[in-house]
Amino acid sequence: MNFPKKTALLLAMTVAALLPTKAGNASVQAGGDIVMTNPLNLSYLFEERDPVHRTAADPVIVLYHDKYFLFSSHAAGYSYSDNLRDWTHVFSQMPLVKEWAPAVMVYDDYIYYMGFGKKRIFRTKDPIGDNWEEVTGTELPDKGDPDFFVDNDGRTYYLWGCSAGGPMQGMEFDPRTFKPLTEVRDLIPANGSRLGWEVPGDRNEKTNQKGWNEGVSMVHEGDYYYFFYATPGTEFITYCSGAYVGRSPLGPFEPMVGAPYAIRPAGFFTGGGHGHPFTDRYGNHWYVASLIIGAREHYERRIGIFPAYYDNGYAHAIMDDFDRPFVVPARKVDFQKESILTDLNVLSTGKAMTASSTKGSMTPDKASDDDIRTWWSAQTGRSGEWLQMDLGRLMSVEALEVCFADEGFKSYRFDSNVPTYKYIVEGSADGKMWHVMLDRSGNTIDQIYELCLLPKAERVRFLRVTNKTDFSVGQFSVSDLRVFGHAKGKAPAAVKNFKAVRQADRRRIVLSWQPQQNAVGYVVRWGTTKDRMTHAARVYSTSVDYGFFDTEQTYCVAVQPFNEAGLGKMSDIVEVK
Repeated sequence: MNFPKKTALLLAMTVAALLPTKAGNASVQAGGDIVMTNPLNLSYLFEERDPVHRTAADPVIVLYHDKYFLFSSHAAGYSYSDNLRDWTHVFSQMPLVKEWAPAVMVYDDYIYYMGFGKKRIFRTKDPIGDNWEEVTGTELPDKGDPDFFVDNDGRTYYLWGCSAGGPMQGMEFDPRTFKPLTEVRDLIPANGSRLGWEVPGDRNEKTNQKGWNEGVSMVHEGDYYYFFYATPGTEFITYCSGAYVGRSPLGPFEPMVGAPYAIRPAGFFTGGGHGHPFTDRYGNHWYVASLIIGAREHYERRIGIFPAYYDNGYAHAIMDDFDRPFVVPARKVDFQKESILTDLNVLSTGKAMTASSTKGSMTPDKASDDDIRTWWSAQTGRSGEWLQMDLGRLMSVEALEVCFADEGFKSYRFDSNVPTYKYIVEGSADGKMWHVMLDRSGNTIDQIYELCLLPKAERVRFLRVTNKTDFSVGQFSVSDLRVFGHAKGKAPAAVKNFKAVRQADRRRIVLSWQPQQNAVGYVVRWGTTKDRMTHAARVYSTSVDYGFFDTEQTYCVAVQPFNEAGLGKMSDIVEVK
């Protein structure tokens, strides 16, 4: 597998050591670096109510005794990992693990846990053994979407906020008695009239409504405190993490130039709100975030992790392209200067699809549309149902991800009969002679987003996923068959006639350009200066109308076409006053 020069030092001699493994086991590279993608390949639990759907959201990750612990809403427990990719779930008996949006912190060698709207606080020194004790005598108020912030000097703060139009608030508290040390302070206001990302809607179009601000967190780096909050509502694809900056943990704060901190309004998955910053064992900064599906139910969500950095009053979680394979480095990396993305391109977008059968409107093309919220379903869950992709020509395939969709399942949180996907992926150069590229027919693990790295690149045109089990209830279904690798040819040239027009509502900017020959899609890039165009959205049209801008900021915007051979040349940068 070939990786770009900027990640060569990270991988060193380890890439060649990637080995195929049995179902459910992780491929580990000799040097300690691993490759993964988003969403996290968790055992996403089914909710306990109809409509049947999996979900996980509002995550917090903490590093404790050299392991990572992941807490989220309604999780009936929590998960732990050695490497941020492979997670083991603990079904906990601690009374609060079914609550929404937990506040979690590590202090004095304990993990502390507090649930949404609950005054009770629990702590543990043995999370894997699920041994928790209640902290008595606490006096912190019961607030929505609570958060604990431990400053660099060891002082601790309690932050919260969850409302349409209300402020985000906080106070300092004693970390041993959990009693307030200051009065409640308003930290940031709702500010949708200025900040477009606070306006509700998939396109921030519901200007007659107030956005829902929630999910606060904070980071202290250098001279600045960065205050993050989720907005405008967890059901919208524009769900993001806004940001303010200040010089002290209780303010005053001002909107961060270049905000939001994390936003992904288009692509295979969207979202980026209600998460939490964390630091890995090597001192690298990350952001764990809620990703939006919302196809079956309002709160249908997933979780992803993204590299982050902080630079003299500017904070950024890098979400662009992190649905592609990337390296989790086993060393300190400057994410602002070095990319951890592999050079593998997405080969599967928009490819022709056929199938053994189809259930209603869930047609095969839904499995190559680069949209996690749509899916193909067979008519049955019987072994032998298949889905086939035609790449259009021979391409070099190096990794596969079959993203499953659970159509017709009737599983709930504590059912013992949670369906386990067993399948194979075959490849063919001509559609007649087939060979097995990936065998998961013996899989025993509940996983729906497993990234599978092939032991060597395979030149194929056709790929076929075949069900190898009989589901007693439900159908064999795939949201996307994602294929990664390389294709011969040239990346597209720069687009022509690129225009960017700010609207009368200054929160909105309309971008348009001429279609570019050989382009599969386009990456829209923006920022407040030419050297800080760090935000991006992958789109498949030749115009977009975005409403998530700050009325008081000038923006620099550009567009970059791409195809299976890679990114083309970026357009001229347009400054929008």
